[in-house]
Amino acid sequence: CSSDLMDLPPEVMQVSMRVNQRYFATRTASGHAAPWFIFAANIEADDGGAAIVAGNERVLRARFSDARHFWDLDRKARLESRVPSLDHVTFNAKLGTQGQRVERLRHLAERIARLVDAGQALADRAAELAKADLVSGMVGEFPELQGVMGRYYALHDHEDAFVADAIRDHYAPRGPSDPVPTAPVSAAVALADKLDQLACFFAIDERPTGAGDPYALRRAALGVIRIIRENGLRLKLLPLLDAAVIAARHAAGEHAARLTDERVVRALNDNPGAVVLVGADSGKRVTRPVPGTDQHVDLLAFEILEFLAERLRVQLRGEGARHDVLAAVFAAGADDDITRLLLRTEAVSALLRQDDGANLLAAYRRAANILRIEERMDGPYSDAPDASLLAEPAEAELHRAITAGMVIVTLVHEEKYAEAMAEMAKLRGPLDAFFETVTVNAAEPELRRNRLRLLNQVRTTMDRVADFSRIEG
Repeated sequence: CSSDLMDLPPEVMQVSMRVNQRYFATRTASGHAAPWFIFAANIEADDGGAAIVAGNERVLRARFSDARHFWDLDRKARLESRVPSLDHVTFNAKLGTQGQRVERLRHLAERIARLVDAGQALADRAAELAKADLVSGMVGEFPELQGVMGRYYALHDHEDAFVADAIRDHYAPRGPSDPVPTAPVSAAVALADKLDQLACFFAIDERPTGAGDPYALRRAALGVIRIIRENGLRLKLLPLLDAAVIAARHAAGEHAARLTDERVVRALNDNPGAVVLVGADSGKRVTRPVPGTDQHVDLLAFEILEFLAERLRVQLRGEGARHDVLAAVFAAGADDDITRLLLRTEAVSALLRQDDGANLLAAYRRAANILRIEERMDGPYSDAPDASLLAEPAEAELHRAITAGMVIVTLVHEEKYAEAMAEMAKLRGPLDAFFETVTVNAAEPELRRNRLRLLNQVRTTMDRVADFSRIEG
């Protein structure tokens, strides 16, 4: 390849060879683009392949010359000058233009930047320029290079290196084996891009169904999870999802999925404390309370959080980890901090690997089964047990243990998971003794109800840590 073409970005040469000609690009020992390529021919040429090589060289030289034209032409205009053209590029027929999307990304990226120790101004600038290369000649010719070319053009314009890298990296990870962005600015813009994508398509009710996922929402969700996990980020996702959903509903306008009366009733029944908001356009929106706060978020934000939790469960299953424990921990409180959720999951998994944990799970299931049967008759048994009715030593001991065990909830809240699990394990002995020596369905009605209240207290306390009924095995 001639020297005047070798100064093209290596990604441009690689894509041109791979997409247009099905060639193999080569690299030098140092990892730089080499001036050779490899191809396969299915004929045995009389001249040893000289004419075939010359023909392929001629075709590739023409391809590179075209790329060189776009490369030189694109750099004559600053990347920021292309941003207004995004107002004429459709993001989705129901969701407006790329220009409108950029404004959403700027607000969301700036908000995330505050939480990941990224410069807010840098995150805002990167989000502003993130989609600008979509209207460049090179990306028009090679769509696979979106983001990659934006970085080159940003560096040519002397933008901050963190901004340039974020323009390239905000699409990452594109696949399960791709690295995730690690620089805070890149992570902020990448998360904003994916959260907006999820919120927008959920808002118009275009969710994955079965094997169908035309808008790659599972990949976007997995990208959010990997960026958070691999960077160890501590983010409360619900406020971010709520902001993204509100912006997405505004973008969708009349195309936003409308809640029918039937769906509203079902949502209210399934979400205690939920309320219905009616907008000026008479469109209904359901919000539900955030656990542990006095705030409400759009129910759609919760549904996206549940979608993320399900993708995380699938990821853990692929890793051979206890995905059922994750589901149990998430069901206990819809934790929106993925890092904390995983820490809690590992703590419960560690408990279950011990004899005390396995036996405690068996005792929990026995208690839950008894309660499920008896509650159909005259439940619930949500009142506190009456200490004066604790006739048997074993039930008095279980009452003392569960009263002392109330500290478990506090320890979990303080993220002292090892201590919380140690306290949980202490319930095993008293609970086993209770079942061995105490008749739950006593002949005396007041004793029966009191013992069922005691078991309910055990179940409720453990359910604050994880919904143990969801744990397999």
